[in-house]
Amino acid sequence: MKLYTYFRSGAAWRVRIGLHWKGVDFESVPIDLRKGGQAAAEWLARNPQGLLPGLELDDGTLLTQSLAILEWLEETRPEQPFLPQEPVARARVRAVALAIGADMHPVQNLGVLKRVEALTDAETARRWAHDTVARGLQSVEGLVGRNPGPFAFGAEPTLADILIVPQLFNARRFGVDLKPFPRVLEIEAAASALPAFQAAHPDAQPDAD
Repeated sequence: MKLYTYFRSGAAWRVRIGLHWKGVDFESVPIDLRKGGQAAAEWLARNPQGLLPGLELDDGTLLTQSLAILEWLEETRPEQPFLPQEPVARARVRAVALAIGADMHPVQNLGVLKRVEALTDAETARRWAHDTVARGLQSVEGLVGRNPGPFAFGAEPTLADILIVPQLFNARRFGVDLKPFPRVLEIEAAASALPAFQAAHPDAQPDAD
């Protein structure tokens, strides 16, 4: 199994966490976003979206979109689950994951930021991303704030935690003040102590600089 990845990609980071959490052996195949590797003809022929990550199965099938890959992992490897069994609980976990994956993360996409910068300027693009992430984290804090810890939904990590950790890394890149989000920081601290999360960290990747 091969994971087409970039060490600093939040979406690829999520999938790395999921793979390590499930105990799946995989080979990392770096694609350098800074050098435009995602727009190379060879990659576009495989993934017309030109995005990362991509998970190549042993039969050559390529799965794309981080949340779809994580759902596939959960469906095919039910051991070490990161989604609860009860339907309402599953929906709540997915809601937090989507608040990050669908509402917050896309504004940090390199292509989106470059487009905003082209229409305005670099500082406006950065401020827009900063403000969107800050508002998004405020909503996530509200969604998980009353739940028992140390993780987003109790004593074990879920899909929500898998998305929260990379998002906080990006929040710091944009200079977001995280002090107003103590519950989210508690989640990050608990998750960061786990080997699966440590192995998925950007600093632990073969293409890290």
